[in-house]
Formats: sequence, C-alpha cells, structure tokens
Amino acid sequence: MQCLYEWDFKGKSDGEVDEIIKKNVQEFGPGMDDTGFVESLVKNTIENRDKIDPLIEKCAPEWPLDQVTIVDRNILRLGIYELLFGNYEEVPPKVAINEAIELAKSFGGGASGRFVNGVLGTIYRELGEPMKDDMTKKKDKAERVAKDASKKEKVSGKN
Repeated sequence: MQCLYEWDFKGKSDGEVDEIIKKNVQEFGPGMDDTGFVESLVKNTIENRDKIDPLIEKCAPEWPLDQVTIVDRNILRLGIYELLFGNYEEVPPKVAINEAIELAKSFGGGASGRFVNGVLGTIYRELGEPMKDDMTKKKDKAERVAKDASKKEKVSGKN
C-alpha cells in the first residue's frame, strides 16, 4: 500500500516503481530477502488500473476517483486487484476484503473502513461471491465484470 501511495502521490510515473519498491522494502521490511510478492502485487495493480479504476467509479459514483483520498484509492486498487486477478487459493476474496478494511482503518480517515468495505463488498457481490460456498469457483465472472466496467468507461468518454 505504501508503494502505491508513493507512486500515486509522486504523479504516477511507472518508471519510478522499482525505485519506490526498493526504498520501501528497505525502510519497512528490513531483512526481507524475497520481494517477489511485493513487486508482483504493486506492479500488477498498476498495470491493471485501467480495469480497476472504472470499478471504483462504478461502485462509488458520488466519489470521482480524483476526489477519493490517495490512501483509500490505493487500498481499493489493491483490494480490487486481489479480487479480480489474485490467486484465490493464496488469498481468498474475504481475506483480501478484510485486509483492505484493516488497512483503511489503520491508515485512512474515520470513514475509510466503511467506504472500502462498501466498495469491495459491492464488487464481491457482483462477482457472485466467489468462494463463499464452493472452493472450485473460478474468476471468469470477475474478468467479465472488469471488462464490462472498462468498456462502459470508454463509451462514456471518461478514459
């Protein structure tokens, strides 16, 4: 979350991502030998924001993306990335949502936890509540929802 926050705060320069990750791992994860998970999560979240950001706008229409706080925006990006593209066996959807809510409560404003819960809960329900009862459910619907949101964004001219 810290890496995405800094990347967003500095103006979204994709060329700085590696430097930001390296600096933050040194500062917040001293002794961390394997940074693959952090790098993958940050870079893939950034690479998929054209699918992620329209979902935030769709699920929180009263909050234009540029008016959502940087902390909340990037917590939502992480949570949505994990819901849409994450490995459900490693991080089940409900765990991804809960982790995002806890980040929002710890680092966001007073209403951040509820806001993040509302947006991610809406997306989770639209996905058909994957893994709620059946461990074999796949993410096909997740990809369709992301594509539909992205298409609607392009049609409306907000992209």
